[in-house]
Amino acid sequence: MENEQERPVTFFRFEDLRIYHKSLEYIEWVYSMSKNSKDDQFVQFFFERFINSATNIATNIAEGSSRNKSQFIYYLKMAKSSVRECVVLSTIAQDRKILNADQFDHSKNYLMEMTKMIGALIGSLQRSVKVGEQQSEDEDEID
Repeated sequence: MENEQERPVTFFRFEDLRIYHKSLEYIEWVYSMSKNSKDDQFVQFFFERFINSATNIATNIAEGSSRNKSQFIYYLKMAKSSVRECVVLSTIAQDRKILNADQFDHSKNYLMEMTKMIGALIGSLQRSVKVGEQQSEDEDEID
């Protein structure tokens, strides 16, 4: 028993989700890019928007996790919308030479991975909702 690694107990369900932690990593990456950028008013405003969009990914995941499955799916779709917003912002940043090609690729890879992870979580929740609906219909027929 001594050799077993104990997993920390989390109070909030979303803290157990890998996508939540991936989104936090992305926020940190965007924030670090903002600190390395030139001190230009447009660039600072741009990064405020970029950090806000990245943060919305994590906050939608957190907010939705406290809801029922159908509502959680809705919030996960909102998180995917924020991912797409970050794709647009990454493209603009590359076009405006705020991000170089390697930084753009890094951002795009993070965003593609997150959208796949969110999609998989949505699919899993949708399957469990449908199974739950089927069980409810079957239970109604038994009565």
